[in-house]
Amino acid sequence: MQTMSESGTVKSWGEKLNGPRHERALWIYAAVVLAHWAEHIAQVIQIYLLGWRVPDARGICGLAYPELVRLEILHYAYALVMLVGFWVLRSGFVGRSRTWWMTAFWIQFWHHIEHALLQGQAIFGHNLFDSPVPVSLAQLAVPRVELHLFYNTIVTVPMAIAMICHMLPSAPERAHMRCGCARRRKTPASEDSAVVLEPRS
Repeated sequence: MQTMSESGTVKSWGEKLNGPRHERALWIYAAVVLAHWAEHIAQVIQIYLLGWRVPDARGICGLAYPELVRLEILHYAYALVMLVGFWVLRSGFVGRSRTWWMTAFWIQFWHHIEHALLQGQAIFGHNLFDSPVPVSLAQLAVPRVELHLFYNTIVTVPMAIAMICHMLPSAPERAHMRCGCARRRKTPASEDSAVVLEPRS
């Protein structure tokens, strides 16, 4: 979809999302990511602090919708949406923030592959390595709850660093930014905005 800007140039949906709408899109995306990360943290708290059995530790949403949370398609869909979000919003980043953002993207890409393996086993009804439940490759070494908390943590941390670098860019980075995400820095002129009027003699 394309729209006409005030200057008369045609802007695509992607250009607007990585331009004037980039900041709002990032905050919405970050809220979704953090909410999902909090669900994994809640699971670990339920297991290690509250002493719940692993099957009963379903996070916060899982307490209200236990059957829904057990669906592999739900976890795969979230991993896919998160991957698409990283890719769609990447063009708004430059310099250091772009490096950190794409680092998070590639980690999430592998995380998505792991969920795709789980979803494939659920669809075909055949689990890898004769496991009684769907299992990912890394899950052979690390239990699922701890593994996916780890995955979400190592995705969220570089994503957060990318957003901080994006909001506080260097002068060369700011010059290449197309969005309004950068926080304004005070200049000597703005810090001393008071005007002193000399009396006429």
